[in-house]
Amino acid sequence: MSPETKQSILGLAMVLPSFAILLIVVIIPIVQSFILSLSNDAGGYDLSRYAYLFTDKGMRGNIVFTLRITAITCAAVLLVSYSLAIYMRFNQGPIVDLIRRTYMIPLFIPGVIATYGLINLLGNHGWLSRILETVGVTLPRIIFDEKGIIIANLWFNIPFTTMLLSSALAGIPSSVIESAKDVGVGRLRLFTRFIFPLSYKTFLVALTFVFMGVIGSFTAPFLIGANSPQMLGVSMQQVFSVFQEREQAAAIAFFSFLLCSVLGAFYIRSMAEEEKGKM
Repeated sequence: MSPETKQSILGLAMVLPSFAILLIVVIIPIVQSFILSLSNDAGGYDLSRYAYLFTDKGMRGNIVFTLRITAITCAAVLLVSYSLAIYMRFNQGPIVDLIRRTYMIPLFIPGVIATYGLINLLGNHGWLSRILETVGVTLPRIIFDEKGIIIANLWFNIPFTTMLLSSALAGIPSSVIESAKDVGVGRLRLFTRFIFPLSYKTFLVALTFVFMGVIGSFTAPFLIGANSPQMLGVSMQQVFSVFQEREQAAAIAFFSFLLCSVLGAFYIRSMAEEEKGKM
């Protein structure tokens, strides 16, 4: 047996365990969900479960609501996280030290506890409401609608996204930044021509993680979201456990997977084009 063949077999053997886990945990359940979602009440197979997602007013509202929450959250998370990462990269002082020591804390707080804390803080009878009542101010409704879901998702996603972007910005050589400043490049142009292009790959990774995390979120939307419209994760749980419609729940699950696959395909294509450009 040639050394090349031995090396190929060794590489295949090293990949097989990961592929087996991926097959059992991800691929097979997705295929099973898709097949289940195609079954109809007559015992046959068609696309009626997917047609229901777009013809039913309530379900259509849930899809639009989910996409709106996801888009707003992604934009807000990336804006805040990028601002924090840039501030920590190019500044020094006690404020920067404080941010570096504290911005990761939300990662170590379980989602249920964090959501319960938001309810106690921002609820109609929460701490903030009681404090404002002492000065004659009534707290407007913040949670139990889309604002509460967005606030919770900001809490969950900003720390991890900031960590990713900070790592990317730390890898940008200071000499590049200083050279650009020496030739008179302004802050906006410095960001658009140097900082963002050099951290674009990590930006896409962060966007992918935030998008998939928000679109599939359940804890915060279930606890502090409105009864209608609902995020797709909550809607799927209601259809499965309350109405006991397994086939329709499978259709919602597979549709959510397709939404995530769109961004995943865009990410893979962008990375492939970047690698092709380097060759």
